[in-house]
Amino acid sequence: MSDVRIYVEEAPGQRREIEGPTDMGLNLMELLKASGYPIQATCGGMALCATCHVEVLAGPLLPEPGDDELDMLETLPAVLEGSRLSCQIRLTPHTDGLVVRLAPVG
Repeated sequence: MSDVRIYVEEAPGQRREIEGPTDMGLNLMELLKASGYPIQATCGGMALCATCHVEVLAGPLLPEPGDDELDMLETLPAVLEGSRLSCQIRLTPHTDGLVVRLAPVG
């Protein structure tokens, strides 16, 4: 079994490392929730609510967002350069080292 390390920036200069398996089909939203982060995930990971919005700060280049994710991001009041829906980021060996920050909700 292979785990990936994801880093969550909780405050400027403060990052917490969390680990997740790559062999269970999990997404970043599920890992963040399991790690105690306050993600609502109202829609259950269907890219319909944007309550799992994160800002990707650094790490490997991710696949481009799909149309559903882009449509949902367009509804947000503040979209950042690295804005993504964490439910749309699958945990794979390629996501090892990803650095994210939870985006403010609302």
